[in-house]
Amino acid sequence: MQKMTELLRLGDECGEGASGAPVLADSCLADNRLNLDVYPDGCQRFLQLFEGRRAEVFRVEFLRLSSNDHLLGTTLGILPHLKHLKSLVLKGGHARDEFGSCQHGSLTNLPPDVGNLKCLTHLDLSFNSLCTLPSCILCLPSLSVLLVSHNSLVALPEDFGTLRKLTFFSAMKNQLKDLPQSIGELAALRELDLSENALEFLPEEVGNLHNCTELDLSGNCLSSIPDSLANLKSLRQLHLHSNLLVTVPTLLASLPNLSRLDLQNNCLRTVPPEIQTLPFVRLRGNPLGKTEPSLQMGNCKASAAVGSVQLFLHAAQHVVDGFTVTSEGCKVVLACGIHFYFPPGAVSDPLRISFRILAPDPQWVKLRHHDVLLSRVLELQPHRVEFQQEVQIWMPYASPQSLHQREVVVRTFSGQTWSDLRTRVEQKRKSKKHAAHCSVLHFSWFLVVSRLVQNECKVPTEGTLLFSSVDPNIKVTFPPGVTEETRIVTLQVLPVSVEEIKEITDDSGCRASPLLCLSQDSLVDFLRPVRIQLPLPPGVTGLNLDQSRLHLLHGDLEGQTWDDITSQVVLEFTHLYAVFEVTHFSWYWLWYTTKTYIGGIAKKVYERLRMYQVNFIALQRKKDPEQVLLQCVPKHKVDPVLKKLQDRYRGPEPSDMVEMFEGEQFFAAFERGISIDMDRPDCVDGCLSFIFYSHLKNMKEIYVTSPVDRKGQAVKGQVSFYRGAVPESIPEGVSRRRKGADSLWLATLPIKLPRLKPHWSGNPGPLNGFSFPPLNLGNAETGYLTQANLLSIARRVGADWQTIGLNLGLTYQQIERIGYNNRDDLDKQILDMLFSWAQQNSEDPDCVRKLITAMRESGRQDIADEVETIIELGRQKYRESIRRVGLEQESGTEDSAVAMM
Repeated sequence: MQKMTELLRLGDECGEGASGAPVLADSCLADNRLNLDVYPDGCQRFLQLFEGRRAEVFRVEFLRLSSNDHLLGTTLGILPHLKHLKSLVLKGGHARDEFGSCQHGSLTNLPPDVGNLKCLTHLDLSFNSLCTLPSCILCLPSLSVLLVSHNSLVALPEDFGTLRKLTFFSAMKNQLKDLPQSIGELAALRELDLSENALEFLPEEVGNLHNCTELDLSGNCLSSIPDSLANLKSLRQLHLHSNLLVTVPTLLASLPNLSRLDLQNNCLRTVPPEIQTLPFVRLRGNPLGKTEPSLQMGNCKASAAVGSVQLFLHAAQHVVDGFTVTSEGCKVVLACGIHFYFPPGAVSDPLRISFRILAPDPQWVKLRHHDVLLSRVLELQPHRVEFQQEVQIWMPYASPQSLHQREVVVRTFSGQTWSDLRTRVEQKRKSKKHAAHCSVLHFSWFLVVSRLVQNECKVPTEGTLLFSSVDPNIKVTFPPGVTEETRIVTLQVLPVSVEEIKEITDDSGCRASPLLCLSQDSLVDFLRPVRIQLPLPPGVTGLNLDQSRLHLLHGDLEGQTWDDITSQVVLEFTHLYAVFEVTHFSWYWLWYTTKTYIGGIAKKVYERLRMYQVNFIALQRKKDPEQVLLQCVPKHKVDPVLKKLQDRYRGPEPSDMVEMFEGEQFFAAFERGISIDMDRPDCVDGCLSFIFYSHLKNMKEIYVTSPVDRKGQAVKGQVSFYRGAVPESIPEGVSRRRKGADSLWLATLPIKLPRLKPHWSGNPGPLNGFSFPPLNLGNAETGYLTQANLLSIARRVGADWQTIGLNLGLTYQQIERIGYNNRDDLDKQILDMLFSWAQQNSEDPDCVRKLITAMRESGRQDIADEVETIIELGRQKYRESIRRVGLEQESGTEDSAVAMM
C-alpha cells in the first residue's frame, strides 16, 4: 500500500490530482463498471479511484484493464478484494508496434487469491504472455466464459475439467500440443476454439462434450480425429481445415444437427461417400483421387518430381492465412504466384507459417535514390524462428520495360532497416513472367525492387581495381597502402543520355558523363588518393576538348548539393577518358557546357531524373456510370491502358502531364455534387488516398453517389487530384516549391452522373410492388452484407444479371422464370435474381465469398472490389470490437457473453 501511495503522489505531482482526489478518474466510474483499458494510464486511474473512493470500487462488477500498462503488477494485488466482480478483462493488444501489429501484454500469472472471486463468470486474458494457465482460475466456481487466446500456452492443467460451468473457451493462437483427458468433463461447454495451435492428437474424451455446438480445431497438426466426435449430437459447426488429416470418421455424417463441416487444405486422398455428399462439407485444397504416397503435410498436393509435398494456397490481401510445415519439407504455391520450397530438415517439429500481402507504406518502405518498387510487401511469420536449412522464395514482380543497366533484388526488413538479399532472376518458360529468387534462414518482410547495378569489392591493404559492369570504361584504382583494414567499396553508375540532358536543360550544347556513385562501409577517408577514370561526355574527345568548358562536379549522397571541384583536383585526359584522384567517396559527374552556374543545372537535372511524368484518368463504366475508375499512369503507358479499357469505360481525355516521385502520396477528391462512402479504409478526410509507384497499379474503382436530387437532371461534378505530404527524401528545392495550397493541386477531370431513373430514386423498400426481405449475409467476423448493400449492388448489375445468376448457382430454369415473370422490367429481373439467391443462401457463412467469386467470373471486377471493400471494413470493425468490447454487452446473460465472443 505504501508503494501505491507513492504512485498516487507521483500522479498528483504530474497534474493528475490536486489533493488526492482522483479528478481524471472520477468520470471512469459509472455505477458498478470500470472501463479503463481505453486509457494509456488506466491502471494509474484505477489506483487513484481505489485510494479516493474505495467503497465504490469494492462494489465494481465489471472491470477492464490493459495488460500493456506498466502499473499492472501493482493493480493485480487489489483484484482479490473486489468480491462482487463478475467480468474481468485483462487483455493486451492495446499498444501497437511500429508496423501496426498488436503488442502482447506483460501478464504472466495471476495472484492466487483471484481464485476467491466467487461471482466471476467472465475472464478474458487474451493477447498476453501466459506460458501456463494460472492455477487460481481452476478455483473459480462460477466461471462460464474463459478467453486465453494469443498467448504462449503449451499445455492445459490436468484438472482443467473442474470448470464445470464453463460454456465458452477460446485458446486460439497458442502452442498447445495436446489436451488433458479431463476436458471431456466440461459438460456445459457449448463453444470450444482451439484453432492455430500445434495439436497432434485429440483425446477420446472430447466426445463427451455433448452440449458442444461449435468446435474449431483448424490450423493444427492433426493427422486423425477420434471416432468419439460422432457422439457430439448437438454439434452444428466443425472446423478442421488446415490440418494434416489423411482420414475422417464416416460417423461424422450421422451428426443430426451438423450444418458446417470444413475439411479444406488437408491431406485427404479419399473421403467416405457419406461425407463427400453432404451439402455443407468443404473439401477444397485436398489431393482427392491422387495415387502418390501420402506425406504428412497440410494443404497438400503431391509432387513426385521433387519427392516432397506441394501446397496450393489462396490468401486475400491484408488477411493473415497460413499453412503447416513438417520435417519432411514441402513446396508451397500462393494464389498470387509466390513460391516457397522448404527442404527436408528445415524444421524439426511441425511449424505453422502465416503470411499476408501488404500495401507498401512509404513511411515504412524507404526506397533509395533511383529505386523502383516492383511488388507489394510479403510478411512471413513467425519472425524469430531460424530454420535449420535455407528456405527458398520466388517472388513474381512487375517487369520493368528494360533491365538494362539495372538489377532486381529482394529486399528484407530486419525490424530496424532494409537490406538486400542475394537474388537470382528467373523466367517461367510458358508465361515468360519473371520471379526474384532468394534463400533465407528466417522470416520477416520481403519485397522486390529494381536498383542501379551495384558492383562491390573488398579493398585490402595491398590495393585492388574495381570496374563497372554497366560501363567497363569506368574504373577505380586503389593503390597499395590505401587502407589499414580491409573495407568494402560499392560502385553504381547512372547513364544519362544526350536527349535527357537536352530536354531538361533546353540546351543542345550541354553534355554529361554517366553519373558515378561510390560508397564504402567505413567512415574513415582513404590513406592515399584513389584514382578514378570516367569517360568524357558524349561527343567530346581529347582532340576537340576545351578544358574551360569541362567541369567535375561532386554531389552529396542525397544529391541536394552539387559543387564544382574542377579547380581542387588534378584532371588528366586521354583520347576518351578523364582521370582524377580523391580520398573520400560520393557522387561524381563530368559536365561539358558553356554555362557558368553548372551546380544549379546539375541539381535540376538530378531532380528530374528521379521523377516520373504521369497522367491521371477518370473513366466511368458504360453500363453503370456511377462506377468510376481512377488511375495514375506513367506517360508512356497511357495509350495502352486506355485501349484496354475503351470497351467497358468512357470518360474525358487524360489530364495534363504532371511529375511525381516514386512512393509519393496523392489524393482524389470528388467535388461539385459527387460523394463517396466515407467509411472506406482508404478514405482520409473525404478523399481517396493513393501512393504512386511507377510499376504497380495506381488504380481504384469505386462507387460514387450524389446527394443532389437527380430525378430532373444530371449531375455535372468533377474529381480533383492533390499532392499529399511532401516525401522526406525529395530535394530541398522541390520541397520549397510545394508549399501552399495552390501548389498541391495536380489535375481536375469531369464526372457526369446521368439523370436517375424514377424507380431507383426512392429509399430501399418496396419498389413497384417488389418487396425486399430483411437480410444479413455473412457473419460478424467477416462483416455483413445488408439489404441496403444488396440494393446498391443491384443498381450496378445491368444486363449481366443472367450471367451473374448462373455463376451464383441458379439454374437455367430459375433464370428463365425470373426473366419471364419480370419480362417488362430489367430492374425487377435483377432484384428478383439477387434476392432469390440471397434468401436461399442466408444461412451459409461463406455466401459473401461466393458472391465475390461470381462477380469476378462474370467479368464484374468492379462489383467484386466494392463488396470486398465492405467486407474489409467489417473485418476492421470486428477486430476493433474484439479489442474493446463494450461493458454493456458484457453485463448481459451468459448466452449473450458467449455470442459476443
